[in-house]
Amino acid sequence: MTSIKQIFVDGLWKNNSALVQLLGMCPLLAVTSTATNALGLGLATTLVLTLTNLSISAFRRWMPPAVRIPIYVMIIAAVVSVVQMLINAYAFGLYQSLGIFIPLIVTNCIVVGRAEAFAAKNGVFHSALDGLAIGLGATSAMFVLGSMREILGNGTLFNGADSLLGDWAKVLRVEVFHTDTPFLLAMLPPGAFIGLGLMLAVKYLIDEKMKAKRATQGSVIEGTPEKAS
Repeated sequence: MTSIKQIFVDGLWKNNSALVQLLGMCPLLAVTSTATNALGLGLATTLVLTLTNLSISAFRRWMPPAVRIPIYVMIIAAVVSVVQMLINAYAFGLYQSLGIFIPLIVTNCIVVGRAEAFAAKNGVFHSALDGLAIGLGATSAMFVLGSMREILGNGTLFNGADSLLGDWAKVLRVEVFHTDTPFLLAMLPPGAFIGLGLMLAVKYLIDEKMKAKRATQGSVIEGTPEKAS
């Protein structure tokens, strides 16, 4: 059985769906023009992942293997419909901003992939945690990319946060620097690709440094003489 710690390490960093598996590229690149949009879609995807993993794990014993994928899609579609209605009711501004990308969560290969790879083979509790961890990992990648693009493009952070969190969130808007001419490259799809490439490079460097550090520590331990008894 996979440990809780391992589930979160894999979901948030080691096996991050956006930065390692490179899944869900369409919403990741299209919606992350602002930190608010990225956070909103990321949290919606996290909720869908958690609920679908939980549901599929609970009913996996009664799913005929030959038709399991259509059943997954039906469950995912039902959960996405509920999430879409909730966003429409309680965060209408965000609903308008995200548009077609909310219902497109149904076809997101992250959701279907975790249903097949984990939820169909593990218990309800660990499957729900896996959905939560994978969703938070994707959300963190979306948020970093969205923040970077918004700061470089408009000089702001959390612009339009009130559409996600309510009127009180207007105080969260930060003007990092003032600009009369927005940096359009950061706001357009090419900027999203460049930003994602930079994030992948940074993660690779961090992983390589951690690997080298572990190798050095291992060689030091092996070279330490044993004390005489």
